[in-house]
Amino acid sequence: MTKYEFTLILKGARELTEEIADGLYAAGCDDGTPGTCNGVFSIDFHREADSLESALRSAIAHVKSAGHEVERVEINAETMPLPA
Repeated sequence: MTKYEFTLILKGARELTEEIADGLYAAGCDDGTPGTCNGVFSIDFHREADSLESALRSAIAHVKSAGHEVERVEINAETMPLPA
């Protein structure tokens, strides 16, 4: 499996609380680091998967199961793994 790095930006300005962080962790986002900056709530992921699509789909599903909606995905081209 390959490790993919990406950020999910969540809808709505929220303040990160311990309860929200615990809920995300319990929902399967234990490979993500949640945070807020200037009212933007995001989670930086380092997710292992067979493909980028699989990594994104599973991360979005876990965020949704924790009760949050994803606004957009951000991917840094410099951190993408190169094909073998």
